[in-house]
Amino acid sequence: MSDVISFRKAQFLMSAPTLSQCPDDSGCEVAFAGRSNAGKSSAINALTNNAKLARTSKTPGRTQLLNFFSLTEQCRLVDLPGYGFAKVPKAMKKEWDQHLAEYLQRRQSLRGLVLLMDIRHPLQDYDWQMIRWASLSEMPVHILLTKADKLNNGPAKSVLLKVQRELQAAGFSEHVSLQTFSSLKKTGLEELETTLMQWLSASESLSID
Repeated sequence: MSDVISFRKAQFLMSAPTLSQCPDDSGCEVAFAGRSNAGKSSAINALTNNAKLARTSKTPGRTQLLNFFSLTEQCRLVDLPGYGFAKVPKAMKKEWDQHLAEYLQRRQSLRGLVLLMDIRHPLQDYDWQMIRWASLSEMPVHILLTKADKLNNGPAKSVLLKVQRELQAAGFSEHVSLQTFSSLKKTGLEELETTLMQWLSASESLSID
C-alpha cells in the first residue's frame, strides 16, 4: 500500500449535503450508517481514539450531512446522516432518503457499509431498507450491534444469533457480517478494525496495481 492505514490519524475532511458535492469519487471509503440514536459518531470516535472527531449530540438527528474523514490520501471514513428518529418534516426525511440511496448505489469509491443498530432494538424498518440498498449494489455490510454494555454477555449473544438467523432467512447473509460493540467499554474495536482493514487494504492494493 502507498500509505499505512491508521485509524488514529483520521482527520476531518469536509461535509457535503448531496452526492454531487462529495469529494472526488476516487480511492476507497467506508460509510457508517444507522438510526440517529444508534451511536454512529461515538463509534467513529472510539475507532479513531478521538472523542472530538465526529460530532455527537444528545439530540438525535443532528448529523444531516455526509461527513468525510481522511485516513490516507486515498482512504476515507464517512459518517452518513442518521435516519428514522429525527424530528424533522417529512419532506426533509424524504430528501435525506434520496441522498442516502444515491450515495449507496452510485458512489464508486464506497467499499463497505458499517450499519449500526442499538442491540436492544435491532433490524428496524430503516435498517432493512439500508440492507436492501446495499444488496442492490452487492455492497458488503458489517453490522455493529451497539451499546452492548447495556446487556450481559448471554443476552447480547442471543441477540447476535437472532439477528444472524433473521438475515439468513431474508437471504442477506452472503454479504452481511455482524458483531456486538460498545463505544463506552471499547469492546469489539479489534474486530471492527479487522473488517475495515480488509475492505480498505484490498481496495488500495487494487488501485496501486
